[in-house]
Amino acid sequence: MSHENNIIISPLNNDFIEDINTTNDYFELYGRVVPSFQSGKWSYTEVLFDEAREIRFPDEKLDWSQYINQDDKALFLAYMDNTCIGQIRIIKDWNRFCYIENIATKKDYRGSGVGKLLLNQAEEWAKERKLIGMSLEAQDDNLGACRFYVKQGFILGGVDTLKQSYTPNIETTLYWYKLFQ
Repeated sequence: MSHENNIIISPLNNDFIEDINTTNDYFELYGRVVPSFQSGKWSYTEVLFDEAREIRFPDEKLDWSQYINQDDKALFLAYMDNTCIGQIRIIKDWNRFCYIENIATKKDYRGSGVGKLLLNQAEEWAKERKLIGMSLEAQDDNLGACRFYVKQGFILGGVDTLKQSYTPNIETTLYWYKLFQ
């Protein structure tokens, strides 16, 4: 566990399972990342939407016990004053990366350092397992999340224009990576 600004990061245990989906708040989509690949490198521009909108992912119904005391996956929850305010769910991926399946912070706590603490916990977990970095995917219309990942040291490493074909507002899935030194 780590403490910073009265925030406690704790690995999932049976007592905390009921808290997992409480971090699933609405978030704002206010712009898009437009990737470009030139001379072997990814770059991107940002396009702001004329009108922002809020969305919320559906609650996940996984077998959460599969994330308790495992060597190849983990789920960490952030608490402040006994209230769950964030989570990060990670797995040891086949390519020696720590793949971030989900990261979420309750709306009222965004910008307070919770996400950074959760990423730090994931990085520590990954380094203990001698992984080479962290990876995640985000949709191109989630500019806020993409800005956060860049601020935390992630770089754009690839895109997929077919993965979200069933979703009309999403043109591209973006793959973000943070390599360890």
